[in-house]
Order: sequence, then structure tokens, then C-alpha cells
Amino acid sequence: MNKRRNTSARGGAEPAPPAEPQGPDLTAAWGSAADKIKQGGRSMRFTVILGIIGAIFVMVALASTYYTVDQGELGVQLRNGRVIAVAEPGLHFQIPMIDSVVIMSTRTEKLTEDQVSTYSRDIQEAMLRISVNYRLDPSKVEAVYSSLGRGGEDRIIRPAVMRRVKEVMGQYDARTIVADRAKLGVAIEEAVRQSVEPHGFLVESVQMENVDFSPAYEQAIENAMQAQALTQKAQQELELRRVEAQKAVVDAEAQAKVRLAQAQADAEAVRLRGQAEAEAIKARGDALRDNPNLIALTQAERWDGRLPSTMLPGGAVPMLSLGGNAGVPATGVPAGGFGIGQ
Repeated sequence: MNKRRNTSARGGAEPAPPAEPQGPDLTAAWGSAADKIKQGGRSMRFTVILGIIGAIFVMVALASTYYTVDQGELGVQLRNGRVIAVAEPGLHFQIPMIDSVVIMSTRTEKLTEDQVSTYSRDIQEAMLRISVNYRLDPSKVEAVYSSLGRGGEDRIIRPAVMRRVKEVMGQYDARTIVADRAKLGVAIEEAVRQSVEPHGFLVESVQMENVDFSPAYEQAIENAMQAQALTQKAQQELELRRVEAQKAVVDAEAQAKVRLAQAQADAEAVRLRGQAEAEAIKARGDALRDNPNLIALTQAERWDGRLPSTMLPGGAVPMLSLGGNAGVPATGVPAGGFGIGQ
């Protein structure tokens, strides 16, 4: 600038006035300080952000060093995607960023199929509602995860239920299905169990909740069941009458036997009484024969001592001996004991 001024002066121009001395530029200094403060603030904020990120990373890393498995679950522990252990319920540790865990439930689960279309052996279409209670076999968790991962019921249990229900239903006619659902349910459960358990699932129960046939066939079955019920009722009534008839025969025979036994007892009693009377008569006859005066003695013992007030001419005076051998007369009264005039 001074050169330009000198050149202008040599060229005849009016010389410029000398420059006044300038003081410190406060605005520039303040701006520079403000810029430095801003740069320092940005640096501090960046440092704080880095610190926060680092703290979060450390916390996440520390939190990922352990995990818990709830009761009713098992944990499949993976290291770089490979199964290394099966964790029981409780607290476990792992290497962050390297290990991971997949939780597998061993609780009882329920699978329900609302509309299973199938046919009976006699070609009758039926719609079934089937429920299956199952759970993961704890001893096969690693194999199940390795072969199926999670959600094995969609690939194993559901297809097995659909297939086995149709197979078993095809072995029974519609009448048997309606009349003996319990037997059918047992057959379906056994078939589903045989298909599912080799894949690591335990079947606890299978419920056949509903079976629907066509309305016409259900009406025909109802009519047939009613006719069968009436037939069974008639047979039961016939059997009851037969039993009652047999009972009447038995009762009559028993009563006849009772009457016969009573008659025999009565006859025996009569015989015994007759025999006793005959023996008594014989004994009295023997006594009279052996003791001729026994009759007179008996009359004397029973006589009251009075004579008859009226007597027929030529009649015998009772209890008096008018003649006879000395001693005891034929009447049994002693001689001279009751004579007339004595």
C-alpha cells in the first residue's frame, strides 16, 4: 500500500495523510474466543457422547454375560450358531457377542383342529373337532432344535393329527363311531402318539370333542337307535317275565314241599297218637286181664256212698254183693261191707 501511495505521489497526486495508529480489535478477539469456545464445546460434547456410548456398550456387554431360564423351559446354548449345551432352569453365563441362547418350552401345549374332514368305512362324511395336549420331551430338546428349530408343532403334530385321524376313522363305520366314541378316541390317541413321539414330542391326551355327520344320516342313526332301544326294552321285558314265571314255579314248588312236609308231619303225629292210644288200651286190657277186681275197685273208689232212689223190680242194686264167694265179690266191695240189713 505504501508503494502505491508513493507511486501516486510521484505521479503528482496529493499525498495521503499519514495513517492513524489503531488499537486492539476487540470484536475480532471476542469472535476468536467465541470460536475457540464453540470448538471446545463441540469437542466436549463429542467426548461426552462417546463416553455415554461407551458406558452403554459396557452395560450391554455386562448384561449379555448372563441369562436366566424359567421353570418349565430349557435353554439351547449356541456358540457361533452351534449347539454346545442345554441349560436347565436357573441362572447361566455366556460369552458376549459369541454365545446366544434359544428358549424352548417344555410346558403342556394344546393344539386344536376345529374342522377335520374325514370319511368312515361306509363312506359317510364326518366333521371332527380334535384337541391334542402335548409337550416337548426334555431329553430330546437338542435333537428337536437341531432338526426342527422352534415351532415344531406346525411341521410334526398338526400333519400327524390330520393324517392319523383320517386313517383311524376309515377303519370304523358311522354307526360304531356314534355308538362307541370312547373306543375311537383311544385308537386316535394311540395312532397320534406313535407318529409324534419319535420326533421328540410327548402326547398326553387326545380329545375327540365333536363329530358331525350329515343331518339325514344323523336322523337315520337316531331312528335306528330308537328301534334298537325298543327291541332291547322288549327283550328285557320278556326276560323279566320269564324270570318272574320261573320265580312263580319255584315258589309253587317250595309251597308244595312245605305242604307235603306239613302233611307228612301231621300224618306222623296221627300215627304216633294212634300208636300211643293203642298201647294205652292194650296196657289197660292187660291190666284188667291180670287184675279182674280192678273195675270193682275203681267203682268203689269213685262211688259217693249214695244208693239210687228209684229201682226197677228185679233190678240189681249197684255196688252190692248179694252172693258170691267169700272175700272180695265180683263188684269189688268186701263181703259183708255193704249188704242189706247189715
